[in-house]
Parts: sequence; structure tokens; C-alpha cells
Amino acid sequence: MREIKIVRKYNKFALGSCLFCMGNTQVLCNATIQQGQPPHLKGTTSGWITAEYFMLPQSTELRNPRQQQLTSGRAKEISRIIGRSLRAVVDLDSIGPYTVVVDCDVLQADGGTRTAAINGSFIAIYDMFSTLVKQKKLDKMPIKKFIGSISVGIVDGKKVVDLSKEEDNKAAVDMTLVITEDNEFVELQYTAEKQTVSLKVIESLIHLGIKEIQKIISLEKKLLSGNKKVIKY
Repeated sequence: MREIKIVRKYNKFALGSCLFCMGNTQVLCNATIQQGQPPHLKGTTSGWITAEYFMLPQSTELRNPRQQQLTSGRAKEISRIIGRSLRAVVDLDSIGPYTVVVDCDVLQADGGTRTAAINGSFIAIYDMFSTLVKQKKLDKMPIKKFIGSISVGIVDGKKVVDLSKEEDNKAAVDMTLVITEDNEFVELQYTAEKQTVSLKVIESLIHLGIKEIQKIISLEKKLLSGNKKVIKY
């Protein structure tokens, strides 16, 4: 796993924010809560969590025009993954008729932007909810469990965790995991890029990913349990 650096409360104007860095990948996540629900929840007491993932124009070597990002199918797909991951571990009924929006802006992309965004988003909403509980705007912390995410794959015949862009481009197999602190699966995406593999190999990749995600979750707990703003691994 590449070096991790987490900076919480990065944005003073957001109720919850986090700069999550994995290697050379840097993603800034800001959490906001606003009154109202999506149409499918009208008439209920349930809240909602959604995410917007965006790669800044110069987050890669070649500038990506903003308009291109706004219509990107990949950006929409990753936004949905982030939202699903967060909703899986939050008691939405305890939020009330409100919608949480997490903006995930990729400042620098070198592989693993979606996993960094999920990890950073979780920290951002945790801090946001903690603030709302302290302000007595929420009766209790709605987060039920911690989550973490990482990528695993096979590159040049070897199992690799937290793939960089170069490794991802060469990977024969690529997998993204999102799991809870109890090793329950939230998301599992598997793709055979250049070869097929057996169930035994897939299971070994999953176990490798779980082991490394638990390290990330331990970092999250250590950071969020005290007054630290920055933690490295």
C-alpha cells in the first residue's frame, strides 16, 4: 500500500472536510447538509446521501476540460459508488428530511481516486455528523459502522495493493473493494483486463484487500477519536 496522508477539517467553511492522499493521488472531500429529499423519498422521514465526483482540469498530465468532466460517464459512475458506500453505513431515518451532499474533487490523480474519495468522504461526513450532534441538531450519531476502500490487482504476475496509474494500466486483473469494520462487503468490483483467473485467486485478492482496508479503518478511528488533524501511514 502506498503512503497515506489524511488531513481532516481541511476546509474551514465545510461542516466536514477531508484531504485524503494515497501516494500521489489527492482527493478533497467536503460534506454539506441541506433541507429536502430526492423525489423518491417524498412523504417519508428518511434522509439521503449523495456524492459528486469531479476531476480538476490539471489533476492529470494532460488538461481535462471542465465541460468534458461534467458530462463524463465515469464521473457519474464513481459518484454513485461513493453515495452507495456512505448510505450503507448510515441510519438515514435518523437524519430526517435532509440530504447530505459530499463533493469529491480530485486535485491530483495517480490511480485509486475512487477509493481515496470513498475514504475521504467517510471522514468528512463523520466530522459533519459529529458537529451536528454537538449542536443538538441531531439526536445521535447516525453512522453505524466505519468503512474503508482500496484497490487490488495482478500486475506482471504479482498481487498489488492500492494500484498507481502506471500499475493500473498494466494490470491483468483489477478489483475495488469497499468493506465495513466487520468485514462486511459494501461494494466489490472485479474486472479481468488481460487474463481470466480462478476463484481461488479472486479469494486471495479479496483477503489481501480486506487486510489493507482494516489498516485504513484503524487510521480513521485513530484520527477521529481525538483532536488530531493530520495522520500519516
